[in-house]
Amino acid sequence: MKTLFHKADSRGAANHGWLQSYHSFSFANYYNPERMQFGALRVLNDDRVAPGMGFGTHPHRNMEIISIPLEGDLEHQDNMGNTTVIREGDIQVMSAGTGVTHSEYNKNKDREVAFLQIWVIPHTANVEPRYGQISLEPGQTRGQWHPVIGPHGGFDGLWIYQDAWFHLGEFKAGTTSEYTLKNPKNGLYVFVITGNVSAGGQTLDQRDALGVWDTGSVSFEFLKDSRVLLLEVPLEQGA
Repeated sequence: MKTLFHKADSRGAANHGWLQSYHSFSFANYYNPERMQFGALRVLNDDRVAPGMGFGTHPHRNMEIISIPLEGDLEHQDNMGNTTVIREGDIQVMSAGTGVTHSEYNKNKDREVAFLQIWVIPHTANVEPRYGQISLEPGQTRGQWHPVIGPHGGFDGLWIYQDAWFHLGEFKAGTTSEYTLKNPKNGLYVFVITGNVSAGGQTLDQRDALGVWDTGSVSFEFLKDSRVLLLEVPLEQGA
């Protein structure tokens, strides 16, 4: 097993007043040649947006873009005709393909919205743009690794154009779990949303991350009540 450890306070940081963002990988004005991506995982931004503020209309091409709200309500609009609001418990996917434009705004006037913005490099370029969204049932991720995103053609739920799997799990302190990779040639990026977790010989606190590869499975021990996102991705970057 090989690992790399990303402490929360080692991430790139940007404070735009209306936006506080932490970048796990090089993004915008944050550049670190040792933190370009983890295989096909290109971006993992931990964003907080001020009340009533947001990202104006902007373009994307050839990227799988995933939004996971952690608190508050985020309004999405795009040139495919979608106008939606996503909140905690929702997960949104947009395949940018040949090109899309969209905007994202904090729907709330009295509190911040927090969400994870994730970009995955697709295995196929120039696909027709598409949009998808799901809502998790209360308790659906409790005590298990619940699959929330899978590959096109190989997953019944929300999917992307990459042989990648995302899982969310909520675990009580003192419990253990194991995750078996769908493809042992893939890598696993472990992101602790909240809590305190032991995995791969490393202890992770809130917003810490661990990349793991050259293994078929990873064992976890939860030292506090924890909520964790697992991102299994090919180590080859894709299209």
